Amino acid sequence: MNLHELSALTLRKLLYTGEISPTEVVQHYLERIDALNPKLHALTVYDGNRAMERAHRLEAEHSRPTLKHAPLWGLPFADKDVTDRAGFPTSHGTVGSVPPVALESSPIAQAMDRAGGISLGKTNVPEFAFSGYAQNRLPQGHALNPWDTRRDPGGSSSGAAVAVAARMLPLAPGNDGGGSIRIPAAACGLVGLKPTRPTTTSGLAVDGQLGRSVRDVALLFDGMADAQEASTEPSLLTAVEPYPEPLRLAWNTWSPWSADLPIECAPEVAAVFDDALTTLAHLGHHLRHEEPASYPGFGNAFTVSWMAGAAELEIADSNLDRYEALTRWLVRGGRSLTPEAVSIAFATLADFEAMIVAAYSPYDAVVTPVLTTVAPFLGAFDSTDGQHNFAQQCEFAPYTSYLNVCGLPAVSVPVGQHVTADGVRLPIAIQLIGRRGGEITLLRLASQLEDAYQWATSAPPSFV
Repeated sequence: MNLHELSALTLRKLLYTGEISPTEVVQHYLERIDALNPKLHALTVYDGNRAMERAHRLEAEHSRPTLKHAPLWGLPFADKDVTDRAGFPTSHGTVGSVPPVALESSPIAQAMDRAGGISLGKTNVPEFAFSGYAQNRLPQGHALNPWDTRRDPGGSSSGAAVAVAARMLPLAPGNDGGGSIRIPAAACGLVGLKPTRPTTTSGLAVDGQLGRSVRDVALLFDGMADAQEASTEPSLLTAVEPYPEPLRLAWNTWSPWSADLPIECAPEVAAVFDDALTTLAHLGHHLRHEEPASYPGFGNAFTVSWMAGAAELEIADSNLDRYEALTRWLVRGGRSLTPEAVSIAFATLADFEAMIVAAYSPYDAVVTPVLTTVAPFLGAFDSTDGQHNFAQQCEFAPYTSYLNVCGLPAVSVPVGQHVTADGVRLPIAIQLIGRRGGEITLLRLASQLEDAYQWATSAPPSFV
């Protein structure tokens, strides 16, 4: 069996027993990237010599570190191209400015290094990671969905999801400020975890994990834990076993965006969602429909929060025309806001958070869709009108962003597929939402679903 067909967890076991070496694993994945990246554009840059040098250094260590202290020892990955890694340019997915070469690595990159991981390069992102789709204007091209390269893989952790789905990487870190891990995970048939927002973080975005299986995601969570204010006692990987006792689950297809936009799941998504609910009931869990109250102020407040963040980009107003329509709309909108408007928006989101946490607190987990449709065709999102583009994204992924506001953990789990009229199989996922700090319960439940559906061995047929 080829190394890329093995799970990250299996690779780690073979690395720790010495049956394979870090240089063998890195060389194999570099060859995969050489062969597939020209077709899928998952990585914006990679450096084989640098990766092999690190692999040789790990091999030269007199003894292997313990699994607790280096859970990712010898495993290749790539940094999302909004994450600084010393010596690499950070493109942020834009051609509007020359990407600077980072002088030092970001905390999450340093954490991956301490865990023993080997960075091969940078994964592709849309401009400034603002969107839930992949398209950008980089000369090397934007990431393409390996299940159907005519379709978008979702964003903003686009290249990370494509690389893992196409077996160009065994796992990959990402970050999620409105769905940026869960959206591409759903579109590419992966498990994608947005952990609980750390108490020291005031923004919407958190670092998270993409993998082909629940256990691979748990392994990566452990490797990133010391940069995430996350408990590792016991490790999440250890705690994923066994299956949970029967849980009290809520389900809904509710979204706060429905107060402003038409939100409706496509029939194929609704059918897979209903099947997943039936499966959960057959597994012994207790399900109840629970729909929070409508909250008309959410859409405006969330939009203001995104605009306020975009306004802080170091882009002169006179240079905004170099950037994409969505970026221009967000930045200009943010710079027109008054401090009072921003303050009101954040107070509104805090009130909304309290409402959702109270509504969901009686349940061990809440089940929702991730997306309203399967992966859309390239060009589905308006490239000329930023406001329309933003609304389209909210209609495509209306179930993800409100959980960033609430800080609750959520995981995208593939549970089915849709076969198109021309015979293409496209993955469909559900979202499991937990209580704060409830990653163990979430991943135990996700693991139970994964075993029921046997999805972890599925792969895009053209890129096995």
